[in-house]
Amino acid sequence: MRSFTLIALSALTLSACGGSAGQASRDQIKIVGSSTVYPFTTMVAEQFVNSGSFKAPVIESTGTGGGMKLFCAGVGPQHPDMTNASRRMTASEFDLCQRNGVTDILEVQVGMDGIAFAEAINGPKIQLTLAEAYRALAATPMGKPNTAKLWSDINPSLPAVPISIMGPPATSGTRDSLHELIMHPGCEAAYPEVKEIEKTDKDKAKELCTRVREDGVYVDSGENDNLIVQKLSANPNAIGVFGYSYLEENASRLKGVPVNGVEPSYAAISSGQYPGARAMFIYVKKQHLKAVPGINEFLAQYTKMWAPEGPLTKRGMIASSDADRAKASDVIAQGVTMKRDGLH
Repeated sequence: MRSFTLIALSALTLSACGGSAGQASRDQIKIVGSSTVYPFTTMVAEQFVNSGSFKAPVIESTGTGGGMKLFCAGVGPQHPDMTNASRRMTASEFDLCQRNGVTDILEVQVGMDGIAFAEAINGPKIQLTLAEAYRALAATPMGKPNTAKLWSDINPSLPAVPISIMGPPATSGTRDSLHELIMHPGCEAAYPEVKEIEKTDKDKAKELCTRVREDGVYVDSGENDNLIVQKLSANPNAIGVFGYSYLEENASRLKGVPVNGVEPSYAAISSGQYPGARAMFIYVKKQHLKAVPGINEFLAQYTKMWAPEGPLTKRGMIASSDADRAKASDVIAQGVTMKRDGLH
């Protein structure tokens, strides 16, 4: 778990406004969530602190799923004000928030990212289709144990080197996006008959299409994506899976693995041409806006930095479309709370 703070976390205090959890106050913003969104939110935090008016936010990299659990656990100083997410909040997470009194949530799309497959500069120059990626990752392709050990076992034209894929844990939004954007469409491409199973048994289809191998071929590398980068340098035959920003940040050491003939790049992800493109979000408790100083100003700082050619894109973020940025700015300015409609 990574964390960011410029000053020690101060003692939490409760206001005298009736003593309710919703009125709890703290003099530092607390943020949890996605390891992929983490570097962008920390960059915003650095600029926010430079204004000199507020203490540094405390930011922890817990993974998207872990962040949602913490965020939705309740209101009050013991609970975070925001969570970073490399995917949308799910319907079950929204329901958990509601049950625990987190009833007013701002959903802010801060940018775009891609699920990048990458290898070391001196790697075997692998190129994959979605179907090949699925066959390499799936625990039970169409119900049969996955016995492929070499890439050439999947396709004779691929290198005869061991399949070794280092990626995010189950708590990560990147893992969720890997399932949704790579494995599931790869499953359907490799085995079109799974579409018929989906019609009658969605749970079975999900199990077939998204359960990842547990035989050592897929290596859960935790929430620290920089650790994957280091391991790829040590093992040139391995493939890493992480957010595109980490590939761009380490371009001198890594190169992207093309998927369906498209390399992970800013232009390919921004246009949606790259199969692994996804949106990134921050979720904010509206109930904390008045209790914790600086949240509105922090959000305003984000809007100043997320434009094309802005500081965040120079760090590796891919800017959202003009329309999506305008919508996100309206959510912040008008305090528009999210609805359950459209969540999965």
